[in-house]
Amino acid sequence: MNYRKTLLAASIITSLCVSATVFAQDTTQGTPAPAAQTQSTTTQTTTTTTQTVQQANEANAKNATNLVGITVTGIRASLQASLETKRNADAIVDAITATDIGKFPATNAAEALEQIPGVTLDRSIPATQRVSIDGMDPSLNLSYLDGHPVAQAQWLFGDSPNRGFNYSLLPPEILGSLQVYHSPEARLPEGSLGGSVFMNTVKPLDVPANTVTGSVGLNYNDMVGDTRPDASVFYSWHNDDKTFGIDVSAQHYEQITSREGEENYGYTKVSDVNAAALALPVPNLAIQNELNAGTIKGTDLIPNQVSAANFQQTEKRDDVNINLQWKPVDNLTTSLGLMYMRDNLDNVNQSMYPWATHNPAGITSLTEGPNGIITSGTQVGTPCFNSTNCVSTANTYTDNNARHSTVTTKGVDLQGVYTGDGWTLGGQAGVSTSRNPQSAVVKEIFYGGGFDWSLAHGAQYTDPLSANNPNYWADNGWGGNEETILYKAKDTYGQLDFTKDFDSFFNELLVGVRYASHWESQVENAYVGAQQLTLNQIGYGGLTDLSGMSSLGLSPSMVTHVQTAGSAALFNAVLSTPGFGAAKDANVYWDDTWNVQQQNSAAYAQLNFGNDDVHGNLGLRFVHTEITSNGYNIPGDCAAADSFDCIFPAGFGYVGQTRTFNNWLPAFNIAYNVTPDFILRAAASETIAYAPYNQYAPYFEANDTVLTATAGNPDLKPYRSANFNASAEWYFSEQSVFAASVFYKDVLNYIVNAATTQERINGSWTIPGYAQNTGNSQVQQGLCTAVGVCQYDVTAPVNGGRAKVEGGTLSYQQAFSDTGFGAKANFTYSNASTSKGGALPYNSKDSYSIGPYFEQGPYSASVSYSWRSSYLAGGYVAGAPATYIDGWKELDASLGYQIDKNFSLSFSALNLLNSKYYAYLGSKTQLSEQYVTGRDYMLAVHFKF
Repeated sequence: MNYRKTLLAASIITSLCVSATVFAQDTTQGTPAPAAQTQSTTTQTTTTTTQTVQQANEANAKNATNLVGITVTGIRASLQASLETKRNADAIVDAITATDIGKFPATNAAEALEQIPGVTLDRSIPATQRVSIDGMDPSLNLSYLDGHPVAQAQWLFGDSPNRGFNYSLLPPEILGSLQVYHSPEARLPEGSLGGSVFMNTVKPLDVPANTVTGSVGLNYNDMVGDTRPDASVFYSWHNDDKTFGIDVSAQHYEQITSREGEENYGYTKVSDVNAAALALPVPNLAIQNELNAGTIKGTDLIPNQVSAANFQQTEKRDDVNINLQWKPVDNLTTSLGLMYMRDNLDNVNQSMYPWATHNPAGITSLTEGPNGIITSGTQVGTPCFNSTNCVSTANTYTDNNARHSTVTTKGVDLQGVYTGDGWTLGGQAGVSTSRNPQSAVVKEIFYGGGFDWSLAHGAQYTDPLSANNPNYWADNGWGGNEETILYKAKDTYGQLDFTKDFDSFFNELLVGVRYASHWESQVENAYVGAQQLTLNQIGYGGLTDLSGMSSLGLSPSMVTHVQTAGSAALFNAVLSTPGFGAAKDANVYWDDTWNVQQQNSAAYAQLNFGNDDVHGNLGLRFVHTEITSNGYNIPGDCAAADSFDCIFPAGFGYVGQTRTFNNWLPAFNIAYNVTPDFILRAAASETIAYAPYNQYAPYFEANDTVLTATAGNPDLKPYRSANFNASAEWYFSEQSVFAASVFYKDVLNYIVNAATTQERINGSWTIPGYAQNTGNSQVQQGLCTAVGVCQYDVTAPVNGGRAKVEGGTLSYQQAFSDTGFGAKANFTYSNASTSKGGALPYNSKDSYSIGPYFEQGPYSASVSYSWRSSYLAGGYVAGAPATYIDGWKELDASLGYQIDKNFSLSFSALNLLNSKYYAYLGSKTQLSEQYVTGRDYMLAVHFKF
């Protein structure tokens, strides 16, 4: 158990006690409330669970600033509403209204967030999921919808851990506003180091009765060459007395995603490959001859595979969100929120990788490039005709993965606020569940013909006619398999808050308690024994025409090569095997089945203060955390047998452990109005965050072909960080601001991924054909023993010591008088490192965004250009090493035309530069992956009645 109380915490406890005495004195003396009290009370924004206690006090403020996006029209009006939220907040806050999300190019809420200083996006998958705030890993920022968490099941096989919110699953149409808190308050839920995002839906009593809005549109990607529909509708009603109301929003969205490019799955030393070449029954002396000649060195690194990667996904998302409000009496308001989301994310991923290091017998030449990287080579071999047991000195494998993935998310949220004479009592409770019964099949077909390869252009087959003939492709000793993952997540929460008003400088006391439980589990099975087939038997789908690879300068063989007939053909080829489904791989089940539960019990006290010149808050939050991790502990002889018949001795089997932590989290925010239009702010706090849930699980997810793996660590401690923020904001005219901020985070426990080598039984060794083909090569290279005990490169999280993040932001926004023109821009500098000098994941040192806009009469237009410098990112498949991502730039644009008061048109274009996502290891010459995803175009008709 960990217990910690800081000096800052002790100081705030003392302040709370002293202030309580002042409250008592002021109340008994009957001191009238100063004029500034109204400002302090109404500056709180409706963004968190604790603010159910403030809704009554804030109703007038919300109407005054029009924060509910449905009542705000136009770019300039929405920007003004966002500035009012920022200006009146006690903490350091940025905001966006629904009109921002609708008018600026955005397919999800994450892309709208990029307008906020300090926010950067990761673009590995076109539908943006990972959002960094103030230079912190996306997993260290939490997001809430109407003050509560939303459960999220993992959607992609082998996806890297991520506790952060998956914005691709949330339609922006349901949002009325969102706020980003860069500095915390004691009343806010714990768990974020970078920042907290609070998203708010539209409530029926806040908009006119019988409001109807919506849109119908089309999405088009120029790399896919196909069009998909989307539509949304919102209806809101309330009775004449505004005591009961209901609103319903529904959306259907479709998008075809294409990601095309080149991948390489790690590097091997020349000396290791040469040793395997010399150990062959007929030694290959080609590498040794080049070593003797001095044209290459033993320490040089050879890319293992140069893969043509093609990820295709058709997303179909349906969402329904319902809000009911009931005011049985004037001082009691209740609301019920219901949510249903179903997101179908089926995809096919083909990776065609000529594999130079897999069979060194065919290597005839290697060429050394900069930084000790072998940049090109030649492999000779002979293709086999209609053979499922081809033997050649050149090996090309094509992994054809078809995946069924449908995430279903449901939620019920109940809130209530009762307002007394100078006090308010509020509560919130609910549950959110998400599940995804994923299934995936793989067929790994083989071609034995020779090829030339280079990192710059990929592989080019020596005999393209044979390589593009399906008769020369077939399974080779292994017929593939099927894997299923039942992934579940559940959030249960409850909160009670009490607010007491006082007639003094310290004008409001907030106290409350919160309980939150998150449960997450995975059950994985691998079904083995699929039949070996030729490509024609699987289903030949013709030749690819991958225009994205052409834009990267890749070879004709990378752009045009054989492919299967798609998902249905792949599933049928595996599942139609006689008797298939009876044999399961025990090691896969044991290594990848787990569950984790985290329970947080918290209590807080916060004082709000303010007068005409200064306002803010100080408070303290106490959090008790209990994390229980369950998974399989398997003895070595059971793993070697890979059989469910193994009997576990005492201490083995499905076991668990529980760890508890106690943390005191102080928070202080102050804002000083130097003039009515110039505000200085400062904040100090201590925060905690937690590793992704599956990192706490005792799991081991391996890629047996390339001998890499990821593992969990139940002994992880929470991240802890001491934070300091300051800002200066000048509101020099309407819809205009110039602001500068600085931030410093001293992270006292930063969790890092550590790479180790572990000796384990290869779970695929008993699969028919594996040991005879892939296994033989691994034995020749000294990576495995003859019985399948292999050296795995394992990446696992560890408590990594201290880290720090320091930086600042500049932001500018201005409407140029009555010209209709305006501009937004921001710049962020973030310098981060661990105590050992390593980089922090997802931290870009520099990033900026520039967004001019025009709006006058019925016409509107905006352009947005953003850029971020290189950063460290996590691997996206099991055991893949962390990679560096090169600088990313994006240009988006949108046009709008208001036909009349009821109808408007919009056209948006995203990723107009078709930017390249480039990942590398160590230096930029050490390619890991590079992709393009094409340009997206969206045309929509909007209506409002």
